[in-house]
Amino acid sequence: MNIGNEIAMLEGMTVKELRRKHVELFGEDNRSRHQEYLVKRIAWRMQARAEGGLSEHARRRAMELAAESDFRTTKPERAVPPSALPGRIKTVTVHNSGDARIPMPGAVISRDYKGRQILVRVLPKGFEFEGELYRTLSAIAKVITGAHWNGYHFFGLECQKERA
Repeated sequence: MNIGNEIAMLEGMTVKELRRKHVELFGEDNRSRHQEYLVKRIAWRMQARAEGGLSEHARRRAMELAAESDFRTTKPERAVPPSALPGRIKTVTVHNSGDARIPMPGAVISRDYKGRQILVRVLPKGFEFEGELYRTLSAIAKVITGAHWNGYHFFGLECQKERA
């Protein structure tokens, strides 16, 4: 059989069969249960055996790169707590408006109105709608509808007491 047919046959093998084939080709077990990974790894080995592996120059260069790189081959003994990594965590103070009806800054309020989806981003001080800044939801509702609306009602942001 040619190498192309053998590789095509790998696609139809189960993970268990692929792991057996891996032992046959590499002389060691592979604990992976990822079928696609095993197929690629086995196909590479089959092609390397049939057509030759890396050139000696490529092997030397790979060894040079590996010697220069700083990589871990095993997991750390215990995880380092985030507080021990200075500069890796950024603490930001978020000011909420105090109104329980308004989501936190960064949230997006959405509403469908006459077949149009309205998206409003909540900012620390106000709201953004279509690139414009507004102080209140009512102002946005007026721009959209042309009439005065209570912004909280227009966007469905009701108090818990009102829902009960």
